[in-house]
Amino acid sequence: MPDTPEGKGWLPPGFHLGTHRHADGQLVYAATGGFATTTALGTWVAPADRVTWTPPGFDHSHRCYGRTDFRLVVIPADLCGELAAHPCVFGVSPLLREALLALTGPKESRPGAHRRLRAVVIDELAGPPEQALHLPEPRDDRLRAVTDLLHAEPARATTLAELGRAAGASERTLNRLFQAELGMSFLRWRTILRVHHALVHLTEGRSVTDTAMACGWSNPSSFIDAFTEVVGLTPGRYQAGLR
Repeated sequence: MPDTPEGKGWLPPGFHLGTHRHADGQLVYAATGGFATTTALGTWVAPADRVTWTPPGFDHSHRCYGRTDFRLVVIPADLCGELAAHPCVFGVSPLLREALLALTGPKESRPGAHRRLRAVVIDELAGPPEQALHLPEPRDDRLRAVTDLLHAEPARATTLAELGRAAGASERTLNRLFQAELGMSFLRWRTILRVHHALVHLTEGRSVTDTAMACGWSNPSSFIDAFTEVVGLTPGRYQAGLR
């Protein structure tokens, strides 16, 4: 990764940039490959059609999946009020992609070119962020015990009642906590977790069938349906885009 606060660099599979924070806002984009941004609010996975946004002052870390063309764009603090006040992920339109690549490419061709491109980026991010790839993390110890078990083995087919016995909480209590703390059901949270892992496997070149089996789906068809609903494109199209 470049030493400068803005720029680009090829990062190896599994590269991890530990927890840190910035005085300015930060957009991170993988022109090739993929990565995850983690904050206290949860984890966002960003394949090549997403960009993550971290406002000033938020502790965060990054982890790359596959060989990643890592692009980093700084948004000065005085402009961050025009963007979301919390970390999130946005879809990348063709215009936004080209602006991000230009901002992290060669030096500006004319004075003020990067300032104007940055204004285009901010305009492109004016819409609502995407929530589909956000995996929130719990604060309650009982719920965290359950999510830790699933993080360790996302393909496990254990029911919530069985997980509850291991965590010392009833199924009813855990259902309530998933909705109250994470804003989604247990099954939805587990699906997003599995899709996160599937993105990693696909980025590393594993087949759709192998990925489905490794991440807990009983057959490729159900995996394709779930992946498409969360990511917005099929696993095959996602892999084709990486090439």
